[in-house]
Amino acid sequence: MYGPQKQPLLQVGFLNEVSVDAAGHAILCNLEQYRNTNEVFRITKTNHNILQGVSEPDERLSADQTEMIKNWIYSTAKREWVRKRGPLAKIEDGGAHILFVDDPQMPDIVPLAKEIEPNRPVLYRSHIQVRADLVDGAPDSPTAEVFNWLYSRIKEADLFIAHPVRDFVPKLVEPQKVAYLPATTDWLDGLNKELRFEDSRYYLDIYNAHCLESSQPQLAFPARDYIVQIARFDPSKGIDTVIRSYGELRRKYYKDTPVHQTPQLCIAGHSSIDDPDASAMFDKTMDLIENEYSDLASDISVMRLGPIDQELNVLMSNAKICLQLSTREGFEVKVSEALHTGVPVIVTRAGGIPLQVEDGKSGFLVDTGDYEKVAEYMYQLFTDRDLYAEMSEYAAAHVSDEVSTVGNMLSWLYLADTMTREDGKKLETNGAWINDLAREGAGIPYEEGEPRLPRHYKT
Repeated sequence: MYGPQKQPLLQVGFLNEVSVDAAGHAILCNLEQYRNTNEVFRITKTNHNILQGVSEPDERLSADQTEMIKNWIYSTAKREWVRKRGPLAKIEDGGAHILFVDDPQMPDIVPLAKEIEPNRPVLYRSHIQVRADLVDGAPDSPTAEVFNWLYSRIKEADLFIAHPVRDFVPKLVEPQKVAYLPATTDWLDGLNKELRFEDSRYYLDIYNAHCLESSQPQLAFPARDYIVQIARFDPSKGIDTVIRSYGELRRKYYKDTPVHQTPQLCIAGHSSIDDPDASAMFDKTMDLIENEYSDLASDISVMRLGPIDQELNVLMSNAKICLQLSTREGFEVKVSEALHTGVPVIVTRAGGIPLQVEDGKSGFLVDTGDYEKVAEYMYQLFTDRDLYAEMSEYAAAHVSDEVSTVGNMLSWLYLADTMTREDGKKLETNGAWINDLAREGAGIPYEEGEPRLPRHYKT
């Protein structure tokens, strides 16, 4: 089996024990035993797109599809999770004391868990930009249909935890259950840790080798600067705007500049091999370059990468500018990761992205689709050295701990502690930030001047 960029998908035995299996066998089953779940991921990904408002206009959730999702969840739960010492088992039988259900893929876990252990806390975590305006204002829209179905399954959850943007939470959700928590990252893992020059050079060579294998342009760094967007190949990531911005930069601002003195563009990211949108979006990206920007194609490197965090690390930390031009976005912590390395960013006012950027200080904010403004800001950063240095220094020093492993762990441990106390007191968050509740509970409130994500962000 092979994944993106022809990388083999290895399955290694316990303790890395590997041997040659020369035997052969066949497993016979009847129709009742056949698990027809291949379509489920396509359905859940379409629901994801519908909730964000980036799906095709005629895509809707049918009754047959909701039944297929439910059957998939219940059959998996029966096989793996409700048995003794399984996570959904009764607590007295070794089940979990608290459950967290992430995103709209498996909402039926909530009623199932409450049926088995009614008093056990179940918390629903929403990571995406739900178009609450469509849910609340267009009741016949596909978005309203999907969210109404979703909420009918998760309404028994004790909390609804969203990214910290008020407009991500439809009015249907009970206010006392709403809490906010940003996405987070780990500064010490391969994606973010500081690498020596030799290591950085090594992983850039690996990237260029992958480019060569895939017939993609290689990066000429350090001889030439480059601009990067690290993101999945997804309809909401604004990849077409990235390419148009680069085209505007080269054709308008660098039209009389020798090619070797101009920056390159890198569009790269990890991807799920079974993501039904990834391949289609990659193909659309390549078609756009071929049809409208063929004169710049040799300087645009587009790659779906495998699971090597350090590869993304060096692409981001060595870039001159990082872009995140999403049209819809939950939070996208890649923005904070870029700022942490001192790389100025140009990002859209989409979802929770603006929470992470101080406009004009750590980066620039633009409206979605405004590729001309993006190009203008890129040229400004390339030509104004003092501005670039000031912005780089400010960016690296003003990333909040809320988006780190420390802030994340604080919030989840606070929830686990307060939600499982034997006094039975119910936590009502009423739109509070979990991080604020945790620090207040510990007697360590935020101090004046401490980096902190802005509160009360509405849209």
